[in-house]
Amino acid sequence: MDPHLLRTFVSVARCGSFSDAAHELGFTPASVSEHIASLEADLRTSLLTRRPVMLTSAGARLLEHAGPLLLRLDAARADVERLSGAGAARLVVGASPLAMTPRIAAALDRVRQAHPAIRASLRILGRREIPAAVASGALDLGLVDGPTTPADALPLPEVGPLTAVTVAEAPLVVALPTGHPLARRLGLRLADLAEAHWLDAPDAAMPLARLRAVSRSSGFRASLTYEGTDVRGLVALTAAGHGLALLPHPATKDAPGIVTAPLIAPRLVHRTELLHGPAVDGPARTLAAVVTGDRHRYG
Repeated sequence: MDPHLLRTFVSVARCGSFSDAAHELGFTPASVSEHIASLEADLRTSLLTRRPVMLTSAGARLLEHAGPLLLRLDAARADVERLSGAGAARLVVGASPLAMTPRIAAALDRVRQAHPAIRASLRILGRREIPAAVASGALDLGLVDGPTTPADALPLPEVGPLTAVTVAEAPLVVALPTGHPLARRLGLRLADLAEAHWLDAPDAAMPLARLRAVSRSSGFRASLTYEGTDVRGLVALTAAGHGLALLPHPATKDAPGIVTAPLIAPRLVHRTELLHGPAVDGPARTLAAVVTGDRHRYG
Protein backbone atom coordinates (compact mmCIF):
# COMPACT_ATOMS: atom_id res chain seq x y z
CA MET A 1 0.00 0.00 0.00
CA ASP A 2 1.47 3.31 -1.13
CA PRO A 3 1.72 5.66 1.90
CA HIS A 4 0.72 8.62 -0.28
CA LEU A 5 -2.53 6.85 -1.11
CA LEU A 6 -3.04 5.98 2.55
CA ARG A 7 -2.64 9.65 3.54
CA THR A 8 -5.24 10.63 0.98
CA PHE A 9 -7.60 7.93 2.28
CA VAL A 10 -7.18 9.11 5.89
CA SER A 11 -7.87 12.70 4.85
CA VAL A 12 -11.06 11.77 2.97
CA ALA A 13 -12.26 9.64 5.88
CA ARG A 14 -11.62 12.47 8.34
CA CYS A 15 -13.14 15.22 6.18
CA GLY A 16 -16.05 13.15 4.88
CA SER A 17 -15.61 14.82 1.51
CA PHE A 18 -13.37 14.39 -1.53
CA SER A 19 -13.32 18.13 -2.22
CA ASP A 20 -12.48 19.05 1.40
CA ALA A 21 -9.69 16.45 1.45
CA ALA A 22 -8.36 17.85 -1.84
CA HIS A 23 -8.25 21.34 -0.31
CA GLU A 24 -6.50 20.01 2.80
CA LEU A 25 -3.89 18.10 0.79
CA GLY A 26 -3.38 20.66 -1.98
CA PHE A 27 -4.64 18.26 -4.68
CA THR A 28 -7.47 18.47 -7.16
CA PRO A 29 -10.66 16.50 -6.39
CA ALA A 30 -9.95 14.38 -9.47
CA SER A 31 -6.50 13.45 -8.05
CA VAL A 32 -8.03 12.50 -4.71
CA SER A 33 -10.58 10.32 -6.49
CA GLU A 34 -7.79 8.63 -8.47
CA HIS A 35 -5.82 7.96 -5.28
CA ILE A 36 -8.80 6.29 -3.62
CA ALA A 37 -9.56 4.27 -6.75
CA SER A 38 -5.93 3.08 -6.92
CA LEU A 39 -5.96 2.05 -3.28
CA GLU A 40 -9.25 0.19 -3.75
CA ALA A 41 -7.83 -1.56 -6.81
CA ASP A 42 -4.74 -2.58 -4.86
CA LEU A 43 -6.84 -4.01 -2.01
CA ARG A 44 -9.52 -5.40 -4.35
CA THR A 45 -12.36 -3.95 -2.26
CA SER A 46 -14.42 -0.82 -1.88
CA LEU A 47 -13.26 1.45 0.94
CA LEU A 48 -15.66 4.38 0.62
CA THR A 49 -19.14 4.98 -0.68
CA ARG A 50 -19.32 8.11 -2.83
CA ARG A 51 -22.72 9.71 -2.20
CA PRO A 52 -22.64 10.25 0.68
CA VAL A 53 -18.94 9.71 1.43
CA MET A 54 -18.86 7.02 4.12
CA LEU A 55 -16.51 4.25 5.14
CA THR A 56 -17.37 0.70 4.18
CA SER A 57 -16.63 -2.03 6.71
CA ALA A 58 -13.32 -2.68 4.91
CA GLY A 59 -12.56 1.05 4.93
CA ALA A 60 -13.23 1.29 8.65
CA ARG A 61 -10.84 -1.59 9.28
CA LEU A 62 -8.15 -0.01 7.10
CA LEU A 63 -8.53 3.30 8.93
CA GLU A 64 -7.68 1.53 12.20
CA HIS A 65 -4.35 0.49 10.68
CA ALA A 66 -3.60 3.58 8.59
CA GLY A 67 -2.96 6.05 11.42
CA PRO A 68 -0.39 3.92 13.27
CA LEU A 69 1.27 2.89 9.97
CA LEU A 70 1.73 6.48 8.83
CA LEU A 71 2.92 7.54 12.25
CA ARG A 72 5.57 4.81 12.27
CA LEU A 73 6.76 5.91 8.82
CA ASP A 74 7.13 9.48 10.10
CA ALA A 75 8.95 8.19 13.18
CA ALA A 76 11.34 6.14 11.03
CA ARG A 77 12.15 9.19 8.92
CA ALA A 78 12.73 11.32 12.03
CA ASP A 79 15.05 8.69 13.56
CA VAL A 80 17.14 8.42 10.41
CA GLU A 81 17.39 12.20 10.13
CA ARG A 82 18.49 12.45 13.76
CA LEU A 83 21.09 9.72 13.21
CA SER A 84 22.49 11.56 10.20
CA GLY A 85 22.71 14.77 12.20
CA ALA A 86 20.09 16.55 10.12
CA GLY A 87 18.19 17.66 13.21
CA ALA A 88 21.17 18.61 15.40
CA ALA A 89 20.76 22.38 14.90
CA ARG A 90 17.18 22.53 16.21
CA LEU A 91 15.29 21.91 19.39
CA VAL A 92 11.50 21.66 19.26
CA VAL A 93 9.82 20.97 22.59
CA GLY A 94 6.13 20.43 23.19
CA ALA A 95 4.61 20.83 26.64
CA SER A 96 1.13 20.53 28.06
CA PRO A 97 0.13 23.69 29.99
CA LEU A 98 0.61 22.30 33.49
CA ALA A 99 3.93 20.72 32.50
CA MET A 100 5.39 24.11 31.58
CA THR A 101 6.85 25.38 34.86
CA PRO A 102 9.57 27.89 35.84
CA ARG A 103 11.92 24.95 36.26
CA ILE A 104 11.44 23.92 32.63
CA ALA A 105 11.92 27.52 31.50
CA ALA A 106 15.22 27.69 33.40
CA ALA A 107 16.32 24.37 31.86
CA LEU A 108 15.63 25.70 28.36
CA ASP A 109 17.81 28.72 29.13
CA ARG A 110 20.66 26.44 30.21
CA VAL A 111 20.38 24.52 26.93
CA ARG A 112 20.51 27.73 24.88
CA GLN A 113 23.66 28.73 26.73
CA ALA A 114 25.23 25.33 26.05
CA HIS A 115 24.15 25.37 22.37
CA PRO A 116 24.06 29.05 21.33
CA ALA A 117 23.57 28.25 17.63
CA ILE A 118 20.38 26.19 17.97
CA ARG A 119 16.98 27.19 16.66
CA ALA A 120 14.80 26.50 19.70
CA SER A 121 11.02 26.59 19.86
CA LEU A 122 8.44 25.68 22.49
CA ARG A 123 4.87 24.65 21.68
CA ILE A 124 2.12 24.55 24.30
CA LEU A 125 -0.13 21.71 23.17
CA GLY A 126 -2.91 19.52 24.44
CA ARG A 127 -1.87 16.37 26.26
CA ARG A 128 -3.33 14.14 23.55
CA GLU A 129 -1.24 15.74 20.79
CA ILE A 130 2.20 15.41 22.32
CA PRO A 131 2.95 11.63 22.25
CA ALA A 132 2.11 11.31 18.54
CA ALA A 133 4.12 14.46 17.72
CA VAL A 134 7.17 13.05 19.53
CA ALA A 135 6.80 9.66 17.84
CA SER A 136 6.52 11.26 14.39
CA GLY A 137 9.54 13.53 14.92
CA ALA A 138 7.55 16.77 14.86
CA LEU A 139 8.80 17.30 18.43
CA ASP A 140 12.26 16.42 19.69
CA LEU A 141 10.99 16.15 23.27
CA GLY A 142 7.60 16.25 24.93
CA LEU A 143 6.50 17.12 28.44
CA VAL A 144 3.14 15.73 29.53
CA ASP A 145 1.35 15.76 32.84
CA GLY A 146 -1.59 14.14 34.56
CA PRO A 147 -2.91 12.48 37.71
CA THR A 148 -1.71 9.03 38.60
CA THR A 149 -1.02 6.83 41.59
CA PRO A 150 2.51 7.13 43.02
CA ALA A 151 3.41 3.66 41.68
CA ASP A 152 2.01 4.01 38.16
CA ALA A 153 3.23 5.77 35.03
CA LEU A 154 0.98 8.14 33.11
CA PRO A 155 -1.23 6.33 30.61
CA LEU A 156 0.01 7.01 27.08
CA PRO A 157 -1.49 6.09 23.70
CA GLU A 158 0.14 3.39 21.58
CA VAL A 159 1.90 5.55 19.00
CA GLY A 160 5.26 3.81 18.71
CA PRO A 161 8.39 3.34 20.83
CA LEU A 162 8.54 6.16 23.39
CA THR A 163 10.59 6.51 26.55
CA ALA A 164 8.89 8.27 29.48
CA VAL A 165 10.94 9.58 32.41
CA THR A 166 9.48 11.25 35.50
CA VAL A 167 10.46 14.91 35.77
CA ALA A 168 8.39 16.13 38.72
CA GLU A 169 5.58 15.26 41.10
CA ALA A 170 3.30 17.57 43.07
CA PRO A 171 0.27 17.14 45.32
CA LEU A 172 -3.18 17.64 43.83
CA VAL A 173 -5.68 20.10 45.24
CA VAL A 174 -9.32 20.87 44.53
CA ALA A 175 -9.76 24.51 43.51
CA LEU A 176 -13.01 26.08 44.77
CA PRO A 177 -14.43 29.62 44.77
CA THR A 178 -13.99 31.35 48.11
CA GLY A 179 -17.69 31.16 48.99
CA HIS A 180 -18.13 27.47 48.23
CA PRO A 181 -19.70 25.33 51.01
CA LEU A 182 -16.63 23.07 51.02
CA ALA A 183 -14.12 25.91 51.09
CA ARG A 184 -13.24 25.39 54.78
CA ARG A 185 -12.51 21.66 54.47
CA LEU A 186 -8.98 20.58 55.37
CA GLY A 187 -9.12 17.77 52.80
CA LEU A 188 -11.51 16.33 50.23
CA ARG A 189 -12.26 12.88 48.88
CA LEU A 190 -12.83 12.56 45.16
CA ALA A 191 -15.76 10.18 45.68
CA ASP A 192 -17.58 12.87 47.67
CA LEU A 193 -17.31 15.33 44.76
CA ALA A 194 -18.77 13.19 41.97
CA GLU A 195 -22.04 15.16 41.95
CA ALA A 196 -20.44 18.59 42.25
CA HIS A 197 -20.32 21.12 39.40
CA TRP A 198 -17.03 20.70 37.55
CA LEU A 199 -15.14 22.48 34.81
CA ASP A 200 -14.16 20.11 32.03
CA ALA A 201 -10.80 21.39 30.80
CA PRO A 202 -9.04 18.41 29.16
CA ASP A 203 -5.86 20.36 28.38
CA ALA A 204 -5.68 22.89 31.23
CA ALA A 205 -6.69 20.78 34.26
CA MET A 206 -7.30 17.14 35.13
CA PRO A 207 -9.64 15.68 32.46
CA LEU A 208 -12.99 14.63 33.90
CA ALA A 209 -12.78 11.34 31.99
CA ARG A 210 -9.61 10.58 33.95
CA LEU A 211 -11.34 11.45 37.24
CA ARG A 212 -14.16 9.03 36.40
CA ALA A 213 -11.61 6.33 35.65
CA VAL A 214 -9.57 6.69 38.82
CA SER A 215 -12.65 7.02 41.05
CA ARG A 216 -14.61 4.33 39.17
CA SER A 217 -17.58 6.66 39.07
CA SER A 218 -19.94 7.79 36.33
CA GLY A 219 -20.24 11.25 37.92
CA PHE A 220 -18.08 14.33 37.41
CA ARG A 221 -20.36 15.97 34.88
CA ALA A 222 -19.28 19.26 33.39
CA SER A 223 -21.17 22.46 34.08
CA LEU A 224 -18.90 24.21 31.57
CA THR A 225 -16.41 22.90 29.02
CA TYR A 226 -13.21 24.91 28.68
CA GLU A 227 -11.39 24.27 25.40
CA GLY A 228 -8.07 25.99 25.87
CA THR A 229 -4.62 25.83 27.39
CA ASP A 230 -4.62 29.00 29.54
CA VAL A 231 -4.54 27.86 33.15
CA ARG A 232 -5.15 31.41 34.43
CA GLY A 233 -8.38 31.57 32.45
CA LEU A 234 -9.45 28.27 33.96
CA VAL A 235 -8.77 29.50 37.50
CA ALA A 236 -10.76 32.68 36.77
CA LEU A 237 -13.74 30.53 35.77
CA THR A 238 -13.44 28.55 38.99
CA ALA A 239 -13.29 31.77 41.02
CA ALA A 240 -16.47 32.96 39.28
CA GLY A 241 -18.30 29.81 40.39
CA HIS A 242 -18.52 27.96 37.07
CA GLY A 243 -17.18 24.72 38.52
CA LEU A 244 -14.45 22.95 40.47
CA ALA A 245 -11.08 21.99 39.04
CA LEU A 246 -8.43 19.51 40.14
CA LEU A 247 -4.98 21.07 39.77
CA PRO A 248 -1.41 20.63 41.00
CA HIS A 249 -0.82 22.78 44.06
CA PRO A 250 1.87 25.03 42.45
CA ALA A 251 -0.57 26.07 39.68
CA THR A 252 -2.95 27.59 42.24
CA LYS A 253 -0.41 29.61 44.19
CA ASP A 254 -1.53 33.23 44.73
CA ALA A 255 -4.51 32.72 42.39
CA PRO A 256 -7.20 35.30 43.27
CA GLY A 257 -10.75 34.35 44.20
CA ILE A 258 -10.16 30.68 45.01
CA VAL A 259 -9.27 28.47 47.92
CA THR A 260 -7.79 25.00 47.70
CA ALA A 261 -8.26 21.79 49.63
CA PRO A 262 -5.84 18.86 49.38
CA LEU A 263 -7.09 15.71 47.69
CA ILE A 264 -6.79 13.03 50.37
CA ALA A 265 -8.42 10.05 48.62
CA PRO A 266 -7.71 8.28 46.40
CA ARG A 267 -3.99 8.67 46.76
CA LEU A 268 -3.03 10.49 43.58
CA VAL A 269 -0.17 12.75 42.55
CA HIS A 270 0.28 15.16 39.69
CA ARG A 271 3.17 13.84 37.60
CA THR A 272 5.12 15.41 34.76
CA GLU A 273 6.99 13.08 32.40
CA LEU A 274 9.52 13.69 29.67
CA LEU A 275 8.88 11.83 26.40
CA HIS A 276 11.35 11.04 23.66
CA GLY A 277 11.86 8.52 20.88
CA PRO A 278 14.54 5.82 20.57
CA ALA A 279 17.25 8.37 19.74
CA VAL A 280 17.83 11.62 21.63
CA ASP A 281 20.91 13.65 20.74
CA GLY A 282 22.36 17.16 20.64
CA PRO A 283 20.40 19.92 22.41
CA ALA A 284 17.52 17.54 23.12
CA ARG A 285 19.86 15.26 25.03
CA THR A 286 21.20 18.21 27.01
CA LEU A 287 17.68 19.30 27.96
CA ALA A 288 16.74 15.74 28.93
CA ALA A 289 19.77 15.58 31.23
CA VAL A 290 18.89 18.91 32.86
CA VAL A 291 15.17 18.33 33.47
CA THR A 292 15.52 14.71 34.64
CA GLY A 293 18.79 15.12 36.52
CA ASP A 294 19.88 11.79 35.02
CA ARG A 295 23.40 12.50 33.82
CA HIS A 296 24.14 8.78 33.59
CA ARG A 297 21.45 8.20 30.97
CA TYR A 298 21.81 11.47 29.08
CA GLY A 299 25.30 12.67 29.90
